[in-house]
Amino acid sequence: MTTYEDIQLTGYRRDNGRVGIRNYVLIIPVDDISNAAATGVESLVRGTLAIPHPYGRLQFGADLDLTFDTLIGYGRNPNVAAAIVIGIEPNWSNHVAEKIAETGKPVTAFSIERTGDLQTIADAARVAQQYVQYATGLSRESIEWSDLLVSTKCGESDTTSGLASNPTVGRVFERLEPLGSTMIFGETTEVTGAEDKIVEQCASPEVAAAFQKGFDDYQELVKSQGVNLMGSQPTEGNIRGGLTTIEEKALGNVEKAGRCTVVGYLEQGEAPTGPPGLYFMDSSSAAAEMVTLCCAGGAVLHLFTTGQGNIVGNPVLPTIKITANPLTAETMTEHIDVDVSGLLRFEYSLDGAADRTMEMMAKTVNGRLTCAETLRHDDFVITKLYRSA
Repeated sequence: MTTYEDIQLTGYRRDNGRVGIRNYVLIIPVDDISNAAATGVESLVRGTLAIPHPYGRLQFGADLDLTFDTLIGYGRNPNVAAAIVIGIEPNWSNHVAEKIAETGKPVTAFSIERTGDLQTIADAARVAQQYVQYATGLSRESIEWSDLLVSTKCGESDTTSGLASNPTVGRVFERLEPLGSTMIFGETTEVTGAEDKIVEQCASPEVAAAFQKGFDDYQELVKSQGVNLMGSQPTEGNIRGGLTTIEEKALGNVEKAGRCTVVGYLEQGEAPTGPPGLYFMDSSSAAAEMVTLCCAGGAVLHLFTTGQGNIVGNPVLPTIKITANPLTAETMTEHIDVDVSGLLRFEYSLDGAADRTMEMMAKTVNGRLTCAETLRHDDFVITKLYRSA
């Protein structure tokens, strides 16, 4: 019987040493009004991928910085071989392109002012064609688990999440840690009531203090709006699945961290630059937003656990869906990559569930498309902090 340990991993090693498992030529609109040009290039040149979004104009301060960081992070992600950047004016387009170029990958910026959509699309398409031919000429090479940056999130959680699918990811992370992999988890509001467990797992007082400050700041943000999280945390889907309080949900959520040491704290969309290991990223608990931030932070593979059946995906970050809910596995089979409901029926142990998950991870690393990829769940959602000017 073939196990994940028998599968030789392959990937694309980029000029900066990072390793990707996909090989996209990305078309990045800097602002909402450049979406038409970006998708125009995508429609003309096979092998390109546009990521349209609704933001970019008259944002300011930290909100604008986060939009820039997200777009730059996508261009820098190791799953991207080359990038085209299109904006209405040249300064912002050049800024994004220059940051992506630091990785050594090919990137060209275009601006629509004084050119128009049609000419911009024509010019960008010519370069995109060359980039696709460059990308498709690259070869996969042997890689190790230590080359991978893996992220995780849960969505539409229920009682089976905390009992089985989240602990499965935790066991996977416990295996990846000694292999030298880097991992990201987060969902700041969804650890409410279990934040002390994360503090206990932090590698140092400095890491613990950074996490605690991020957690406290998010709590204050919620309170400043004069609301509580009930109905939002836990969600209506969570409640339907048997979770009655945010504390109940949080205790299941943190199972995804396993017993790993938290070696660092990341701001939204920030890439880890410290040692290998597990990082906590400050993030919304909204599914597409958090997965988007993980991709901006450089994750090349994502483990997404679900109880009731979340269907999120991402255009650049392959998202493996894991469930332990037998009803979800049966009724939403087109969305589920790994069914670990047998863990609740005592058909195999937690290690057995982790084996199944890592076997699917290995296949996905080597090119197998996830369910979300085949269904075109290209859910790219930038986190917006506040109103624009």
